[in-house]
Formats: sequence, structure tokens, C-alpha cells
Amino acid sequence: MGKTIGILIGCCMAGAAVAQDVTLRHDLDGRALDTLATLVLRFNDGLKGKGRVLLQDARGVEHKQVLPNLALLDPDDSMDFFDTRPRFRPLHEVMGEAGQRLDAAQFYPQVADAVDDAGGRIQALPLALTLPVLLTNRTALRRAGVDPDQPVRTWWELQKVAGEIYDRGGKCPLTTSRFAWVHSENISAQAGEPLMAKNGKVDQVLLNGMANVKHLALLASWQKSRYFHYSGRAREGDRRFLAGECAMLTGPSSLFAEARRAGIDVGIHPLPHYDDAYAAKPNDVLPDGAGLWVLAGHKKDENRLAARFVGYLLRPEVQKEWVQATSYLPMTPGALAALRSADIPPHLLDAAQRRLSVSRKGSTRIKHGPIRDRLHEFLGEEVEFVWTTDRAAKEALDNAMRRVNAAIAAPPKAGSVPVRP
Repeated sequence: MGKTIGILIGCCMAGAAVAQDVTLRHDLDGRALDTLATLVLRFNDGLKGKGRVLLQDARGVEHKQVLPNLALLDPDDSMDFFDTRPRFRPLHEVMGEAGQRLDAAQFYPQVADAVDDAGGRIQALPLALTLPVLLTNRTALRRAGVDPDQPVRTWWELQKVAGEIYDRGGKCPLTTSRFAWVHSENISAQAGEPLMAKNGKVDQVLLNGMANVKHLALLASWQKSRYFHYSGRAREGDRRFLAGECAMLTGPSSLFAEARRAGIDVGIHPLPHYDDAYAAKPNDVLPDGAGLWVLAGHKKDENRLAARFVGYLLRPEVQKEWVQATSYLPMTPGALAALRSADIPPHLLDAAQRRLSVSRKGSTRIKHGPIRDRLHEFLGEEVEFVWTTDRAAKEALDNAMRRVNAAIAAPPKAGSVPVRP
């Protein structure tokens, strides 16, 4: 398989492209990359020389401003992929122009909700979505005298476990990745507090609700007690957990498979919740992650080939192979049905089906776009002061909310190009 990947990437770097070659930029490695390379090779063989999809590792690109046709990324990572925030074409437009079917009704409601726009139209293929969970290193828990099979349902129970790990010499009981998604968006969802509301005709974010203030204050107290270690606003915590440095992690469910391949005796639990919150909805967690985005500025025949590739990835048998290898969420009911014949525990498939099937009617999640970009950026900057100074949680959230809403209200600068269609 390494040879296959080398051929695909080598072809891309050589630049000997015909008119219908399209480049797919990614930052995958390990089994996920092997699987994607296999799928791409199979798709290319079916084209019989009339085009190719070429894989390009974002980490090896010298001139990142030369944009590929496709990118598998969370938009939060745009700066790492491109050194800027490029424009994306809505996937529903690209598919329609190519005569390929794409309808939000094809997807699980919660999967569609993660990648659609305000009108319910699909912006990107939700190829690598996950759910927020609590992952545990069962060996580290046993070492601390904690039963690794005991459920950790609430944040208060997690505090007790983290304290026991620390008291037994654990240097990093708990860390996190993707802070804004896990510890802001999902805390609000579980509490039934919308993060976005209308003020007249203007959208405004609501970062400083009771649940978010309470939660950030709790994390700050854990950080001072050395129960919680903030690793960064992106995926830095994933690396610390996979290295065995931290005993527990709040982060993406897809990391479970990678941890097992790394030799960790890993446990997986639902994201903890506050059982003392009024009308709490502990199961209302938000799928999120990397989508396959079509970048703007490419030729029509290239976009048509990209659309054919997306249609190929939507086939149930292809999705089955991808989900089995990566632990990403199935996009469609057909994909999950195909997984029933795999060796995945039925109770996990049942739980995924229940959550992903929930109607998106009344959804208040913030869609991918400038508002969410700024929310993650400003929240990440403001919470840094909570960890490094005595700044109160509410003050940090107030500041982040004020900055986001000021940016929303500001008129666009003359000649500016929007970062989203």
C-alpha cells in the first residue's frame, strides 16, 4: 500500500496532468490514508485513462497558495492547508452542474446539519465526521485504582476520577482537543442553550450562557488543581493522549480506532453532562469534523470529475469500507445498513443510528462560515487568558462574544472576498 500511495503522490508532484486530473489535498496518515488511496486507485481504474484523482499531502506542499480541486479538511484548518482562507464552492452546486444527485435527504439528519447552509443545502461531503466523546486509557485508570469499566456520566464524576489519577501520581489526568467544538458548542447543545439567536434581523452569538460560564469556570478550577491540562485549541490533545501522556481526553470518537492501533487499552464513553441542569439533553451532541470541500476557481471538466468522485464515495459499499477503516460516522442509512454485516458491536451502531437520525428541525448550531470561524478564533484567544491569568470565565466569554458580534456587524471592507460562498 505504501507503494500505491507513493505512486499517487508522485504523479501529483510530477505535474504531468491532463485536463481532467483533479488534486485532493489532505493530512491523513496511517490506515485512513491507506484506505483513501485504495479507493482513489479503484476509482481511477474505472475511468480507463479519462482522468485521475491525485492525492496530495498538505504537509509536503511547498506552495500552498496553488489550490487543489478538493480538500479533506475541517475549515478550522484552512490556514494550515493553504496559508490563507480560500473560497469554497457549495457542493450542491457542483453536483447539480455535473448532473449528479445530491440531496440533504440522502444523509442522516444530524450529518446533513453539520455541513449544510442556512437553506439546508449541502456545502461539503461529510466524509470524516465524529461525535464528541470521553476517551480513557484504561491502563492509567487501573494504575490509579479506578475501575475502567465504571461509567463516567457527569462532569462531577469526571472530576472525581481526574482527582484520583492525580493523587496517584498521574501528571496529566485529562486533556482535550478541538476546544470550541467540545467545550462550547456541545456544552450549549446539551444544556439546550442556543449559541446563535436573532437580534432583530441580525444574527448574534451567545457565548456567555449559564452553562458555558459554569463549565469554563469548572475547567479553570481543574486546571489550577492540575486535573486538567489545556493542550491547545486544535488537535494537540489527541497527540498527547495517543502518546500515553494523558490518561483521559475529551475529543473525537474517531480517535478510538487510532488509539487501539497505537496499542492503548482504550475506553470510550459519551461526553459527560451536567445532571443538575434544568431540561438537560445529555445525548444532544453535535457531529462535526472534516468534510470534502470543492475549491473555487477550477475548470468545469475538473469539477465534473470531482463530482463523479463524490458520487463514488457515496456508494454504500464504499462508505462501509471507509467507516470500517477509520471509525468516522456513516453518512447515510445505506452505509450503516452495510456496516451491520461487519464486526462492529451492534449496540454502537444502534447508538449512532439513534443520534444521527434525530431531526434537525429547530437546529440552532452555527453553520460553517465566517461566524463560526470567528467564534472559534476569538474564543480560542480569550480562553488562553483563563489558563494563564486570573481572568474570570465570564469575562473571557463576554469578551469573545463581543468581538464575534462586532465582526458580524461590521460592514465588509471594499474589495474584500468572502471566505465562504
